[in-house]
Amino acid sequence: MAPVRDRETRKADTLNMLGTPAIDVWVATASAGGVPYLVPLSLAWVDERVVIALETSSLTAQNLAAARQARLAVGPTRDVVMIDAVLEKTVDVAADAALGAAYVGQADWDPRGAPGYVFLVLRPVHIQAWRESNEIPGRTLMRDGDWLV
Repeated sequence: MAPVRDRETRKADTLNMLGTPAIDVWVATASAGGVPYLVPLSLAWVDERVVIALETSSLTAQNLAAARQARLAVGPTRDVVMIDAVLEKTVDVAADAALGAAYVGQADWDPRGAPGYVFLVLRPVHIQAWRESNEIPGRTLMRDGDWLV
């Protein structure tokens, strides 16, 4: 088992992972009735926000519009970053050139020409990161939207 990383190293590793080109994120939402929904999507990390692109008609977009919160997972089981996030804004993919360029620059595709697609900008409120069981203590890096390191 690898030695435990300190929080500063974990934060740096987390930010590096979130900024990785063509990285995917598992997005978990729930309907108003509590029915869970989980989907993998491309992620862009823009100005300390998670940006995802999807059709407005998708269950994920509908669930986020209603509940305004999601749980996100990035990375493999033994190097995971868990993010609880709230929906900050929804932007038509053609409406914000800077956001579109940032998304396309990191994600592995360009949704800007796809009809009915939006960018959902999610603000992290709680972030945890760990690799092995020895890193479970101290795994919380952000609480209530504030970095702890």
